[in-house]
Amino acid sequence: MDQTASKSHHLKLPNVLTYARILAVPALVACLYFLTGDTARWSALAIFIAAGITDWLDGYLARAWQQQSELGRMLDPIADKLLVGATLMLLVYDQTISGFSIWAAVIILCREILVSGLREFLAELNVKIHVTELAKWKTTVQMVALGVLLAGAAIDKIFPGTSTIGLTFLWLAALLTLWTGYDYLKAAVRHAMER
Repeated sequence: MDQTASKSHHLKLPNVLTYARILAVPALVACLYFLTGDTARWSALAIFIAAGITDWLDGYLARAWQQQSELGRMLDPIADKLLVGATLMLLVYDQTISGFSIWAAVIILCREILVSGLREFLAELNVKIHVTELAKWKTTVQMVALGVLLAGAAIDKIFPGTSTIGLTFLWLAALLTLWTGYDYLKAAVRHAMER
């Protein structure tokens, strides 16, 4: 593939959407770090929702337009983990997630790191582990929880108690995270033992 074709492939819309999701991370951090009150919360939520939409859209368009690339395959999970990790850290920083619920955030963050390491290890063995339906549900529950928690006090003014629902979903995501993380670990150990 020549240099021009390679550059144009990296500028296809699915990859550009992934780049945008990566750039959403510092924008999200800036909202909650520099802005205050409801403005910070609603702005952060808007960025988070837009990033979530790009996550779905980049994969859909890449498949529909047959524009899947190695760069996209590499950057997509990285963008997801950056978004989730930064959001969890921000929510702990501003004490939306506090007390015992910090453990749910730690479980989710540890699983993200564990799965990244396991995928890298399995890739070296030429083993692909496909995303399960349960893992997709875990991601959905996790994103809903993080979105609700980002809205935080601002959404509680409209719908009192919503933050509590967000924390409940965070714990549900943490439990699903343990389950799906165990599946990845079990597959990695099995393949390692077979070598």
